[in-house]
Amino acid sequence: MFEKLKELIINYVEVDPENISPESRFIEDLGFNSYDFMSLLGDLEMEFDIMVDENEVVKLRTVGDAANYLESLYQ
Repeated sequence: MFEKLKELIINYVEVDPENISPESRFIEDLGFNSYDFMSLLGDLEMEFDIMVDENEVVKLRTVGDAANYLESLYQ
């Protein structure tokens, strides 16, 4: 899940994939703005055929948080 998430992230921000870690913060470290983040969520919904809970995604701060959340949707 983490590797696929990294593939999607580099479509939105100019960052080397090797510099994306589970601890990378979307806004502070990767340079996401709120529009980019919401667009990424839309891509995640289409890519994984899921519906994200808006109340949960506002809590996602790091790439690891997002990967864990996505994995939880499959349990």
